[in-house]
Amino acid sequence: MAATRIPMRKLREVLRLRLDAGLSARAIAGSCRLSVSTVSGYLGRIAVAKLAWPLPPELDDDGALTRLLFPAEDHPVRSRPEPDWVAIHCELRRPHVTKLLVWQEYREREPDGYQYSQFCARYATWARSLPITLRQTHRAGAKGFVDFSGDGHAIVDPATGESRTAVLFVLVLGASNFTYVEPVLRQDLATWIACHVNAFAYFGGVPAALVPDNTKTGVTRPDYYDPELNPTYAELAEHYGTAILPARPYKPRDKAKVEQGVLLAERWILAVLRDRVFTSLADLSDAIVPLRERLNDRLLRRLGQSRRALFEAVERAALRPLPTDAYVFAVWARPKVSIDYHVAFQDHYYSVPYQLRGEVLDLRATLTTVELFHDGRRVASHIRSHARHQPTTEPAHMPAAHRAHLEWTPSRLITWGATVGPATAALCAAIMEQRPHPEQGYRACLGIMRLTKQYPVARLERACARALHFRACSYKSVLAILRHHRDAEPLPTEAEPPPIPLHGNVRGAKYYH
Repeated sequence: MAATRIPMRKLREVLRLRLDAGLSARAIAGSCRLSVSTVSGYLGRIAVAKLAWPLPPELDDDGALTRLLFPAEDHPVRSRPEPDWVAIHCELRRPHVTKLLVWQEYREREPDGYQYSQFCARYATWARSLPITLRQTHRAGAKGFVDFSGDGHAIVDPATGESRTAVLFVLVLGASNFTYVEPVLRQDLATWIACHVNAFAYFGGVPAALVPDNTKTGVTRPDYYDPELNPTYAELAEHYGTAILPARPYKPRDKAKVEQGVLLAERWILAVLRDRVFTSLADLSDAIVPLRERLNDRLLRRLGQSRRALFEAVERAALRPLPTDAYVFAVWARPKVSIDYHVAFQDHYYSVPYQLRGEVLDLRATLTTVELFHDGRRVASHIRSHARHQPTTEPAHMPAAHRAHLEWTPSRLITWGATVGPATAALCAAIMEQRPHPEQGYRACLGIMRLTKQYPVARLERACARALHFRACSYKSVLAILRHHRDAEPLPTEAEPPPIPLHGNVRGAKYYH
């Protein structure tokens, strides 16, 4: 085993203390702050080299002294074939490929090659020269890293001169560094989701996991151990069969791939377009597409291959296939059921079963539907409406009494009245005509209908005719006529006005003479 190398200054001090002062190995170790075994190893080499103090002039050069003490180690004979470390590095990115496997394949090609320990040590030495963001071994298809750029490009409205900044959405695949770039004007949830869908379509597949930053659009509540995802983002992951692994807060190295990808996109896309003026997002997007393709076609300096070549060679086949059904964007909310068994969503009201009043539900809204869930079970589904402050009510959600009330319409009430008699039908029509809104007369008509349970139909018809004659069109008037048996009295004719009842407050015609 080779002796531990020490600085040349300490080596010369060891020589002096041994050859000039004649100290023992233990004394030299104490003086130079070295281990006894290290000093003993050097003293053995000094004895073999037959050195004397002072050293001859030709050993003033540190390199000459090193070659004298370590002849075999400084002049190794490289008779073993050197592996293609770039190819091995690419192979290690493929799924399930290990160093032991590639070493076995190397030894099959080169029987006189390195042993496994030397193979691993030399690969580690070679890998140390790679950029820091490439030191991690990323399996093909394992992860995609997501972020927005910090800088952007201005888009100027030609009519008003108003300027808005479009930033870049960047998604980088871990193994190949294949990069998707798209300009956006907003960083809201709809834009975030749409960019993911476009990126998956560009790749033709989906990585097994996504590593985003802790942006509010993707992560509702960041946490070091258990982050809470936005429900829409989690639904996207479920649809595409991937997982969301947010980077730890304040740990940018968790997503070093996309940090570097954003930096390259800013250098090779935004910097190239810095002097151009764009008036729409579509124009900027059209200009970015060829620059994005050129970025993916550039050779990686250490690997000697482009991102596209690595993607086609090791990553495309490892991506998960795209689902057959198109993704449908949906917004989630957690409304509370009001006392009227409706929930509010974007200024519209949707009904749920009345038994759930007071409960907090999960609401899922697409462009066309609104669904409500209780404990993971769907309890209501409606066609989405944008009518402000109006209800959408399913009759099955209502209590029986409410449902029965709404089943009566003005025409149905009049039709029922006709089954009793023409006077009852006319009274129902008159009651609803006198109200500002027909529904205000529903209760009075329903009350008259209920009187059939207490009084004969013939009496009710005569009472309604009497109420019409005296223009007393109300439920209370009909009830009073029936209770006082006024329905049995004949109605006064046009020629005979009704007699004036005798009463102390009625003065009579003689009072005015």
